Amino acid sequence: MNTSSFGTAVRAAVLPSLCLLLAGCGAGTTTAPSSNSPTPTTKSDNSATKPAEKPSTPTEIEGSYAVTGTNPSGAAYKGDLEVIKHDKVYQFRWTAGKPYDGVGVLRDGVVAVSFCDGADGTGCGVVSFVVAADGSMDGTWGMWGTNESGTEKATRTGGSGPVEGEYTLAGKNPDGSDYKGTLVVTKAGAGYNLVWNNGNTGFGIRRGEVLTVGFGGSKCSFVAYEVKPDGTMEGVWGGAGATQTGTETARKK
Repeated sequence: MNTSSFGTAVRAAVLPSLCLLLAGCGAGTTTAPSSNSPTPTTKSDNSATKPAEKPSTPTEIEGSYAVTGTNPSGAAYKGDLEVIKHDKVYQFRWTAGKPYDGVGVLRDGVVAVSFCDGADGTGCGVVSFVVAADGSMDGTWGMWGTNESGTEKATRTGGSGPVEGEYTLAGKNPDGSDYKGTLVVTKAGAGYNLVWNNGNTGFGIRRGEVLTVGFGGSKCSFVAYEVKPDGTMEGVWGGAGATQTGTETARKK
């Protein structure tokens, strides 16, 4: 893997929701005369009503944000966030009481971020899994200090919960090399513990069909953001084994 450093750091996080609005189309009708009188025929407009277009989700998120949020305890906070693009991943640098630094990947309007206290996030990574109807998971992942992203396909081999179970893995590292492995997912507090056969451990939460996981040990926390059409990011965040989560909203300056 490449290990080019992001540089100095700081941190912040967020998650939103999107809506799809559809408008129906009406067919026209004809009203016939009630007699032989020359009363004209009245017709409705036969033209179809165009469905409303759904708002497009931004495909780029870099920039400066003002953040407001709540800690898992419920206490409010505010701060600043800078998002910097590094090829296939994003660096997140917050100043919210103290500095935090993280790495994020953007996929289908959802940003998954792994972060830690301070400027050095070495060893922290993030994976964003999309959970399929058959229980398999299709993931995109990144590591702090590496500018490329990897992929991971998890095929379920056991387990009965929504996500809990055993999986076989087939993936591709950021340098393009292939790998195989296994993964075990168990329920823990407000989220899930993940243990890979290579020794990596992670914790994450599921929002809809997306499982966002921060991995790399107890120092690595996570945030799952949903990007709104106006560019606002609304997130849920927490640490390893969290029984409660915090929230964060990031609005572009």
